[in-house]
Amino acid sequence: MMTEISLHVLDIAENSIRAGASVVSILVTADAAHDNLTIVIADDGCGMTAEQAAHVTDPFFTTRTTRRVGLGVPFFKMAAECTGGGFRLESEHGKGTTVTAVFALSHINRIPLGDMNVTIHNLIVYHPDTDFIYTYTYNRASFTLDTRKMREIIGAIPLNSPEISAYILEYLTENQRETDGGAPI
Repeated sequence: MMTEISLHVLDIAENSIRAGASVVSILVTADAAHDNLTIVIADDGCGMTAEQAAHVTDPFFTTRTTRRVGLGVPFFKMAAECTGGGFRLESEHGKGTTVTAVFALSHINRIPLGDMNVTIHNLIVYHPDTDFIYTYTYNRASFTLDTRKMREIIGAIPLNSPEISAYILEYLTENQRETDGGAPI
């Protein structure tokens, strides 16, 4: 199993990119009042057939031809359910996939969120042709980074250029700090 939720998010988002997604939306919502941490990853990729979606949480099922097992989704599901939370995968062939994992925020078995800022930054920098919408919410405060809006502002400058890459990481870090006050999740 992966040691941080952010690594699961990275894995699922990479699946979205392999599925041909042009936009990947990632929502992280920590709600202390309801004691939950909700992660939603949605894409507009090729989606899955009903049969594929029904088997995706089986570790011995994968659509990849490079290996015979697919552990990312089953481990993400297990990580959420070990906290008393839940997991849901919805997919429509030709339209995209949405993965939702809910964790009990204070549960002793909940793995740490990890460095979501670095995860989102790396996704953007290493997949500059894919758009990402990242929303981070802590209780009732939130911020969103939308690469589509960034592209409107910066024009033809690539998102993985050194200056823009540094700005993206700084933006994520500063806004998370303003949103959660540095609270560990």
